[in-house]
Amino acid sequence: MYDNSRPKAPFHMNFIENDTKSEESYTQRLYTKFYGFYYRNIIWRFMDRLAHPICSVAGETISIMERHFSKFNRSFKLTGRVYNAINFGSYNYLGYAQTTGHITDSVDNTIKQLGVGVCSTATELGRQQIYCDLETLVAKYLDTEDAIVYGMGFATNAYTMSALFGKGCLVLSDEHNHSSIALGCKTSGAHIQVFKHNDMTHLERIVRHSIVSGQPRTGRAWRKIVVIMEGIYSMEGTIVNLPEVLRIKKQYKLYLYLDEAHSIGAIGARGRGVCDYYGCDPRDVDILMGTFTKSFAAAGGYLAGNAHTIAYLRCQTAAFHYACPMAPPVAQQIISVLTELYYNQNDSHTRLKSLHENTVYFRQKLKQLGYHLDGNDDSPVVPLMVLSNTSTGVRNSDNRSCLSGHFTTGCKNKTVCQCLTYQSYD
Repeated sequence: MYDNSRPKAPFHMNFIENDTKSEESYTQRLYTKFYGFYYRNIIWRFMDRLAHPICSVAGETISIMERHFSKFNRSFKLTGRVYNAINFGSYNYLGYAQTTGHITDSVDNTIKQLGVGVCSTATELGRQQIYCDLETLVAKYLDTEDAIVYGMGFATNAYTMSALFGKGCLVLSDEHNHSSIALGCKTSGAHIQVFKHNDMTHLERIVRHSIVSGQPRTGRAWRKIVVIMEGIYSMEGTIVNLPEVLRIKKQYKLYLYLDEAHSIGAIGARGRGVCDYYGCDPRDVDILMGTFTKSFAAAGGYLAGNAHTIAYLRCQTAAFHYACPMAPPVAQQIISVLTELYYNQNDSHTRLKSLHENTVYFRQKLKQLGYHLDGNDDSPVVPLMVLSNTSTGVRNSDNRSCLSGHFTTGCKNKTVCQCLTYQSYD
């Protein structure tokens, strides 16, 4: 008889428990018991602070469906009431996730004209003109020769890197790079070396050693050496030291792949990412990668660079040939936001300025209250050290979350990451 008081284990844990006792190792038994202990004594304690059902636009505030939990948070039911809370869990940096306005109207018109999906890959049915217009606008906005867009941001990294480097190549990856980058590097077959987070001295030391030593066992020269970094690290809040990276790249003739998922549209005088933030030439970066899921309030990702490289990617990447493109309304949302950022500079400048002011103000006030924050002062990603997973929520008198845990982007290494928006929190 199954004990309902015991939390259910995930599938892989059931597999371990169902294994024969004679073959079950001490490590497996220890891991299984620790899972139950952790789930009973840690997870259940703040289960009421996780996975909130929302029923509004992810703006500066968010509407939460109230839940009533049973004893020990083992189950819950919706009460039918809704309450508002400050939203720190959305990547809606510029506030374009909205249900009204001319951008939303343009998306509605696109649905009427082009529908909600192509239902085929680009190499089978073909591409609609809206995708070509989007790629042209992305390249123009980033000041690159060409760009290619994909329907999924994670796949933009994970399923394109194998076309850029492979066996006989060396990849130098920051230790805190996103999991999509890690997956893309592993599937490429290239040799991977990890350097300390945003540590240019360590990076240069590895580069010099790798050039002198060559490939393992054979000692042959590497076909190419690629450095992969992020613009803003999503869980650390740090901004890459791009000028120093470019110096190393040029001095040792390396290739640079820059992931700007969180920096594009969020930093820089014109919102064009870390190149704009530091005043660097974007054409010095071999591959500029970014996603449309944050500042653009849409979906998908892009790769931008010189025309020859992008033409090669259109022929070789699995994410382009075997996956359906983004829905036309999503493409229209991105086009409308890019048009605002590129042509309506007064409004975009106001949003970017307000985002920066909110970021600086929020960080300063938290530091005055004695909190330990990580990351760069100009980063809208604000990691706050909580030191304990059970401290990821703060309660007010109504037993509702009022700061972190509920509406933050996640918990990692005993921190909660809060993301700011341009809108006022008054």
